Amino acid sequence: MKKIHAIRQQGYQLFHDGLIELARVEANGIRIDLARLERTKAKLAERIRTLKAEMEQDKVWAMWRKRFGTKANFTSHSQLGTVLFEIMGYKVHTETESGAPSTDAEALQKVDHPFVKKMAKFLKYEKALGTFIKGIEREIVGDRIHPSYNLHLARSHRSSSDSPNFQNMPVRDEEISKIIRSLFIASEGHQLVENDFKGIEVALSAAYHKDPVFIEYISTPGKDMHRDMAAQLYKLKPSEVSKEARYGAKNMFVFPQFYGDFYVSCARSLWEWIGRGKLTTPAGVSLYEHLKYKGIVTLGACDPEIDPLDGTFEKHVRDVENDFWNRRFQKYGEWRRVWYKKYLENGYFDLLTGFRVPGVFNRKQVCNYPIQGSAFHCLLWTLIQVNRILRKERMESMVVGQIHDSLVGDVKTTELKKYMRIVDHVVTVGLPRHYPFLVVPPQIEYAVAPPGGNWYQKEEGVSPNHNDGAGEKGIVRGYTKPRKR
Repeated sequence: MKKIHAIRQQGYQLFHDGLIELARVEANGIRIDLARLERTKAKLAERIRTLKAEMEQDKVWAMWRKRFGTKANFTSHSQLGTVLFEIMGYKVHTETESGAPSTDAEALQKVDHPFVKKMAKFLKYEKALGTFIKGIEREIVGDRIHPSYNLHLARSHRSSSDSPNFQNMPVRDEEISKIIRSLFIASEGHQLVENDFKGIEVALSAAYHKDPVFIEYISTPGKDMHRDMAAQLYKLKPSEVSKEARYGAKNMFVFPQFYGDFYVSCARSLWEWIGRGKLTTPAGVSLYEHLKYKGIVTLGACDPEIDPLDGTFEKHVRDVENDFWNRRFQKYGEWRRVWYKKYLENGYFDLLTGFRVPGVFNRKQVCNYPIQGSAFHCLLWTLIQVNRILRKERMESMVVGQIHDSLVGDVKTTELKKYMRIVDHVVTVGLPRHYPFLVVPPQIEYAVAPPGGNWYQKEEGVSPNHNDGAGEKGIVRGYTKPRKR
């Protein structure tokens, strides 16, 4: 019991200190380019009006109006689903949690129709203006917003953000990312710096399951888990795997498997990606044809109630999934089974970072929350230390935001090199000392916006060298050692 009490005290201390430092981050705020904000609002409103006018002339809108009459609404996803999948007869690829056909951006990409392409743009512009732009505008004080950060809402013991939600600023859609992130700028004489933990959740999963094959993959230069899985999934040699095929394996199999997905949805996504990603062999042969030559002639039913048939991609992916968990990463798979069984017996699970998590969770949550929560706690501990050092060194640079696994700094240009050294030292030296369970050394990446630039314009930088020149002494002096419990 003494050990458990000590662990809980460690978790309490992290959140106690974290709340204080996050309050300072909120007070700092992040600067907004007000002139650009006004221009962006006007441009988006004009694009929305143009698209709406064009769609109103389309025969699809005539069908829409005939079905819903005066209640017809461009922004209604349920109405859009009815038009696409009931009236026009398109195939439903994914469903919402309530069982309704999904009409999110990914689902609309799979419908090849001019009206739908315009509708996809219309909806994302509407969201950019109504959710992001107006959400930012409501919270501006002077020329800054001051997002709130919470440590008491997420069941995974991660943080959340509101007023506005700084952690939800778009990044995957290149066009919308540019529109929104270009609004964020640094203070005069400063530059925005984003410090991103490289693969922190992958490293944290290793701290729990300690799978030697997994650890070797992420620790050995030249070994590439995603390339090897792409080769196995698409029946290629590792040397034949293209960048696009590797992307598919990483984002449509490896990470979904780690986060609790299974072969049915993975097979569907990987198969569709062959067409969307234009995947070919080095000789230019489509992977559809390549797989057919290897004996895989069709996707398969992809119905969890139906056993997959031989000669289908679904059956092949199920075999790969079985090999993934029972041979390749056997110890990781065993950990997931034992971890979930213990949760069912106890009604809770303990995080390595000092938190007990009781409650009703499904299998996916039980296996994911320890990794997600502990990864964020590494970031929070880093933020606490960096803030303390910045004050101790009387620097003008400041942390102005955090997004689960990254810090955003408003860094004085003349302090840039020292700031990066501070973060690097805290992550690579201090963090493993504080959390000795980290079996994979944590790494930090840097992306720096140019002077006078904005958040979207950040470019990856080079990790600072601790041994070249002044500043190292100050970093060590400012570093806060872990308290003894």
